[in-house]
Amino acid sequence: MYSHVRGGHASGGSSSASGGFAPSGVAADGPGPAGYGQGGYPPGGYPPGGYAPPGYDPGNHRPIGLAPADRPASPPPAPPVASGALTALAVDDEEPALLELAHLLGEDPRVGTVHTAANATEALRILHGNPADGSAPVKVDVVFLDIRMPGLDGLELARVLSAMADPPPIVFVTAHDDRAVDAYEVGAVDYLLKPLRSERLAGSLDRTIALRGARGPVTPSAVAAQQKRVAPETGDDEVIPVELAGTTKIVPRSSIRFVEAQGDYARLHTTDGSHLVRIPVSVLEDRWGEAGFVRIHRAYLVALHLITELRMAGSGYVVRLGQGATAIELPVSRRHTAGLKRILRGRPQRPPRGPEDGPDGPIRP
Repeated sequence: MYSHVRGGHASGGSSSASGGFAPSGVAADGPGPAGYGQGGYPPGGYPPGGYAPPGYDPGNHRPIGLAPADRPASPPPAPPVASGALTALAVDDEEPALLELAHLLGEDPRVGTVHTAANATEALRILHGNPADGSAPVKVDVVFLDIRMPGLDGLELARVLSAMADPPPIVFVTAHDDRAVDAYEVGAVDYLLKPLRSERLAGSLDRTIALRGARGPVTPSAVAAQQKRVAPETGDDEVIPVELAGTTKIVPRSSIRFVEAQGDYARLHTTDGSHLVRIPVSVLEDRWGEAGFVRIHRAYLVALHLITELRMAGSGYVVRLGQGATAIELPVSRRHTAGLKRILRGRPQRPPRGPEDGPDGPIRP
């Protein structure tokens, strides 16, 4: 059971203390006309729960099937939020998208409270408190941010939040795939594309829980390191949004054979074609290292499990990916040859050599 809090305040109206019904034009808690008491009731008042005609005696009435002593004094309290449940903040200027995000978060049993904000200003009031209405600061475990919003956009808000003493993890939720690099540079835990899928949202919460469990600051390097640790454990297959002729196609990482660098872009080669995305190969190398992708050349990042052969060809080495008619050969640069051989032999790569290191690595005393 989760609670939804809009703009830092619980939604829904408040009832009067008496719980009664006042005659038309009379405030429920204000003074009534002559001959009437508080709330417009006769002296002594009507019973709580409704308006009574003259001569009504509450002692002669009881709910069907209940003795007066068994009548409940008040409705049962709402179920408490589970201990340890996450508190989330969702920020989106489009109300339908905001309500959908809050609904999906509330369906996850690990989420206890969902605060919602329509813009960055409202989000900061929730996080820092609002002296105007006396509301206290709210500590949240994760912030789900839209990127394109009027005023302060999602990326700018993320940079503001990163300056907090204990910044919350950020998950971007957007309909656009062209800001993924910027999002990860500010330390985003995940980058989700609309329309949202519950399984992808669950994966983001997995990363959030693992990151907060580390009890360290939420910096870009900490996010990258934690994502590498949790990816094999959760089995979450990262997906890459690809925009083509006005259509967004979702490409699973597991379907990618190798990545080819093309300036600030990367071409993802799969068994059924290739896709160009605005993500540098260096970013994918850092993110996908623990998922089994290895750099073999400044221009190529390959899926290690698809390598079937490493052999000499002319003045250098090449790797062969796959078998039969779909096999492809890619060059291996000299600087990556030794490291690739060690990986294929089941040995860890040597650390990079410094200017004063020997040929086999750092010189130790």
